[in-house]
Amino acid sequence: MRKVWLAGMLWLPLLASAEQIGEVSTVFKWVGPNDKIVVEAFDDPKVDGVTCYLSRARTGGVKGGLGLAEDRAEASIACRQVGPISFREQLKDGDEVFKERTSLVFKSMQVVRFFDRKRNALVYLVYSDRVIEGSPQNAVTAIPILPWPSRP
Repeated sequence: MRKVWLAGMLWLPLLASAEQIGEVSTVFKWVGPNDKIVVEAFDDPKVDGVTCYLSRARTGGVKGGLGLAEDRAEASIACRQVGPISFREQLKDGDEVFKERTSLVFKSMQVVRFFDRKRNALVYLVYSDRVIEGSPQNAVTAIPILPWPSRP
């Protein structure tokens, strides 16, 4: 696993960082930002040629604007082959690819990857966890590993 030295004392695994693609408002708030659904994209840090798109709820209002609100556990994911697929290092089933905090302290949304060797496919699972009690709500997507056509 690739690691980065931070603050001279702390080792952290490198995870993908998301780029916001767009958002839609779902609930108008008189004070603070509206509740939204955001769409984010991130590239798999260990697999070249794969981009995942994640849509999830973001709570608005005063608490949401201050970063104190707890976002809902629902999310949707779609990963696609966007170039030739190659592995930067050996893959381990259940590797965490992406993680983002969805409450002030105890809740996060994460994406993990599995390699289905029998079908030659990468499988990505998004779910929410919490220190005390997680959520069974999840979404899954799969990418068959196919040759990438070369351009003339």
